[in-house]
Amino acid sequence: MKRKFAGVVVVVALALASAAFVAHDLYHPYRGFAGNVIIEISPGMGARPISALLVERGVLAHRIPFLIRYAIGRARNRLKAGEYLFDRPLRPIDVYRILIRGDVYLHPVLIPEGSDRFDMARIFDERLAIDPAVFLRTTEQTALIRDLDPQAPSLEGYLFPDTYRFPRRTDAATVVATMLARFRHVLATHFRDEIAADRGQLHEVVTLASLVEKETPDPTERAMVAGVFTRRLEKGMLLQCDPTVVYAARIAHHPIGVITTKDLNFDSPFNTYRHAGLPPGPIASPGEAAIRAAFHPAIGDTLYFVSNNHGGHLFSRSLAEHQRKVARYKQEVAASQHKALATPKTSVPSATPMRHTQSPKAGGPSKSVSPGQQKADPS
Repeated sequence: MKRKFAGVVVVVALALASAAFVAHDLYHPYRGFAGNVIIEISPGMGARPISALLVERGVLAHRIPFLIRYAIGRARNRLKAGEYLFDRPLRPIDVYRILIRGDVYLHPVLIPEGSDRFDMARIFDERLAIDPAVFLRTTEQTALIRDLDPQAPSLEGYLFPDTYRFPRRTDAATVVATMLARFRHVLATHFRDEIAADRGQLHEVVTLASLVEKETPDPTERAMVAGVFTRRLEKGMLLQCDPTVVYAARIAHHPIGVITTKDLNFDSPFNTYRHAGLPPGPIASPGEAAIRAAFHPAIGDTLYFVSNNHGGHLFSRSLAEHQRKVARYKQEVAASQHKALATPKTSVPSATPMRHTQSPKAGGPSKSVSPGQQKADPS
């Protein structure tokens, strides 16, 4: 009888000791790794291999307490697949809660203002491994914005540029829906009065805003650039906007570098050197400031602008004034290039080299064009 009692005591003592160990371990912070650790739990992965992986990567000190807690709640909760970021000491009970809630790591994805669908396809491929071809096909589904813009040839311009956070293995449809929702939110919260005044103008506004976004990186100039384009439209003048030439080539699957006369003559409805008026739709995603400029272009009488070779532009009322500024710009560029050639490679030239508008927000006013084309050149 005494032996049986002693055996019971031992069993109870062991049970209490085990319970104490489990309780202590579950509520004791642990960190067996340096820096940050991202762990991916594959779909269908069981609790045992998950706990082994967590121990192997230093997130847990022991498997058993974690598995016991999982077994207790297994009927109601399951460990969810996905990527998880661990960047600090955590109690195993907190690790368990993170996994059953599915608090997966969200990858930050920056879409800069002025990005077009092709830029975005590359970015999402790099950040989330989304197939670029699938992304581009998804952005051709105009039914998603038909209520906003029945004329839209694609979703170009309506995928709002911002910093987003997505879990790994997010699909293209989810990404596109999120960006469109962000555009709608910006429109509803910041441009409610403008939309209420005339909802039908949104197509023209977003298209104009995309040109403004690509032409200047300077927020203080955007309304002025929008004003120039608006006045040229009113006068029936060609817009002759370089970024439309670049976009026309891009959607035709032959991207260009420095713009040439041949590029300016490329026959595309998006090429504003060949076709009057705005292009058929936006050529990139404008940010809030560019959209505001398109809604409220600056009043004035300027019809031309040229780079000041320092990130901004010089505006002109007449062609003669514009041509003088273009000549001055070319002289500065030539001097800059001459100085760059004469300076050791380790030095940085003091002036900005010539650039063209194929890169986001680069304002390139001087092109290799015939005299007749140069006369109407606004930029």
